[in-house]
Amino acid sequence: MKKLVTGFPFWFFVVFLAMVVYATHVSADELAAPAAAPAAPAVDTGDTAWVLVSSAMVLLMTPGLAFFYGGLVRRKNVLSILMQCFMMICLVSLQWVLFGYSLCFGPDVNGIIGNLDWVGLRSVGASPNPDYAATIPHQAFMIFQAMFAIITPALILGAFAERMRFSAFCLFSFLWATLVYDPVCHWVWGVGGFLRTAGALDFAGGTVVHINAGIAALAAALVLGKRIGYPHAISPPHSLPFAVLGAGLLWFGWFGFNAGSALGAGALATNAFVVTHVAAAAAGFTWALLDWMFNARPTLLGMITGAVAGLVAITPAAGFVNTIGSIWIGIGAAVFCYLMVAFAKVKLGYDDSLDAFGVHGIGGIWGALATGLFATQAVNPAGANGLFYGNAAQVWIQLKAVLVTTVYSFVVSYILLKLVDVLVGLRAAEQDERIGLDLTQHREAGYTLLE
Repeated sequence: MKKLVTGFPFWFFVVFLAMVVYATHVSADELAAPAAAPAAPAVDTGDTAWVLVSSAMVLLMTPGLAFFYGGLVRRKNVLSILMQCFMMICLVSLQWVLFGYSLCFGPDVNGIIGNLDWVGLRSVGASPNPDYAATIPHQAFMIFQAMFAIITPALILGAFAERMRFSAFCLFSFLWATLVYDPVCHWVWGVGGFLRTAGALDFAGGTVVHINAGIAALAAALVLGKRIGYPHAISPPHSLPFAVLGAGLLWFGWFGFNAGSALGAGALATNAFVVTHVAAAAAGFTWALLDWMFNARPTLLGMITGAVAGLVAITPAAGFVNTIGSIWIGIGAAVFCYLMVAFAKVKLGYDDSLDAFGVHGIGGIWGALATGLFATQAVNPAGANGLFYGNAAQVWIQLKAVLVTTVYSFVVSYILLKLVDVLVGLRAAEQDERIGLDLTQHREAGYTLLE
């Protein structure tokens, strides 16, 4: 009994229950004294249907990521990856409902963070919120954004795969979602956020999701250090078919990720859908050619990695660029990410297990900057023109957003990792790592038959 009440899971559960009690109290207060509200704009059923379907597609990306990452690790760690991804769905969903959504999109506090007016989804109901989406219920917008909050910290685990303790993973993910994702999300997407006010363009999460997670992944790789035996004693991916399945699910879900960010079923969603597909295709094709040039053979792993890099890079630009612009963005994503993964990482010597920084960090940076090059108001009058359409200032705005996000994410992520290490211990014991995290962290095995 003493061990139970002094362990990390017990106190984590106590904190969670305290947050539920607080949110329940706030919601009860609201029910007791409802505020008078002006007449809400009408809900468009077509827009609502598209956003709800897109929300389900984005949710599917996290299991897709689980298969993508799970296929790339050694078989003794496959279940640990699946477990981490599914825990992320549960953990962040609850954080989001209790207070995360309010911090991201609630009424602004000095351009830095949302306040707690919407804690426990107080005032987030069936009526549209005209500041964010005037034709769909506020709850539809909330749950769509929840799926972004879920997958973003899940991307980071690609950097520390096969060596972080599960308790440390849970605590770090919760803290990171609250102290890194939520503020950056508000800066870029929240009404009053200082980067949004400055004119930074990020249609579906190149800065909020990919740069943010990619830079945190680099911090995690540096803090945890290399896997035992890296690089010479690390076996190749244990199941490329798993990884291909995951990549396919990611590609499919990304249509909801990008086209759903139009928050309506119309021309803008169609453009985002088309350019998303074209950029992924261009990047996958280009990566295969680069493999062929430098390694004499194109590889399946390279092609799916390239496709994911293209999807990452088009994310901030999907609602602002035309089809030809998306081809160039896809080509650039493959080139820059390939150079990082195949050459720079080897020279620098850090162990980013599944290239979370090399693909999401570098791809996200290129995509954010490329938005400043290829954006055109012919696609989205509510956006801005980029350098190639007569507005060089947009490149500088995009660069500032990249730099602010990079510095903030790296510094705070690094501090959180060190804090978690002090509190619960970050890295699995050497013997546990050699045996594999499936057995040592979860007492389960992905495979029961030996070849």
